[in-house]
Amino acid sequence: WFSGLRGVEIPDALDPASFVDRKSIRVQWDAIEQRMRDYLAELRDDMLFEKPFAEGEDKDLIVWQVLLQVGTHGTDHRAQLLRLLNDLGVKTVSQDYIFYAYDHPATPKASSPSSSGT
Repeated sequence: WFSGLRGVEIPDALDPASFVDRKSIRVQWDAIEQRMRDYLAELRDDMLFEKPFAEGEDKDLIVWQVLLQVGTHGTDHRAQLLRLLNDLGVKTVSQDYIFYAYDHPATPKASSPSSSGT
């Protein structure tokens, strides 16, 4: 999805045989995550309503919809993995976002005088 958003060619599917251990997976994932972070760092509000795809079934999607898809699809995969791990007897932890929020409280930004409405 992020390749499409960035307007670059979508890469071929990764070959599982290329990932023989956790370290090789981590190296690949770190590179993917960095590209996602780079895209998000450059994202502006007005870009959320652009259509990033010119053709195909995705041509009518706008950027915010694609970003929502990425987040919800990732959540789906986490749930699938948790089930598989549980079936194998692996102890897992809660994946509810709310528990993350409890452990990592947001720090409110100070409001500027112009945004206070006075």
